[in-house]
Amino acid sequence: GPSGSGKSTLLNLAGALDRPTSGRVLVEGEDVTALAPDALAALRRRRVGFVFQDLNLIPSLTAAENIALPLELDGLPARKARSFALDALDGLGLRALADRFPDAMSGGQQQRVAIARGLIGPRRLVLADEPTGALDSRTGHELLDHLRTACAELGQTIVMVTHDPNAAAYADRAVILSDGRIVDDLDAPTSDTV
Repeated sequence: GPSGSGKSTLLNLAGALDRPTSGRVLVEGEDVTALAPDALAALRRRRVGFVFQDLNLIPSLTAAENIALPLELDGLPARKARSFALDALDGLGLRALADRFPDAMSGGQQQRVAIARGLIGPRRLVLADEPTGALDSRTGHELLDHLRTACAELGQTIVMVTHDPNAAAYADRAVILSDGRIVDDLDAPTSDTV
């Protein structure tokens, strides 16, 4: 949908960052609108990954530290969390950036680090707001392939907001929003019809 149609709001509701004014939000059958703050925090750390449009990387942490942070906050020892973070960087071809701080990375590199952080750990739901926005088309396609692999191999569901029809073509399902309402719900077009 166009800007202002409710796409980011939908992600914020699904990730329990915002509370709905009416209705319920279910994640794996659990009503997140009824959870206490500590249970919401645990849900966000363990079951929901976020790839924010503004990335939200912590400037004082390296790429590996940014990726490992959710695992460490959930009690995983720092060495083990770093090992998982390095594997995530390897999967995106970014191992050389492990000890680099965000301000020493390009926008596209920062975006891929943010995606690795969103996918790390036992996440069942990954919410991605324009995950290819700062990437060139080749890198964007590589990243979308990586996201598809995560879905297939890890059993993750990825809800992606995008304005890019080529990115939407990677989806199993496309939902079009306008003024906060679903106006179309269809299978995503194939890449040769975009």
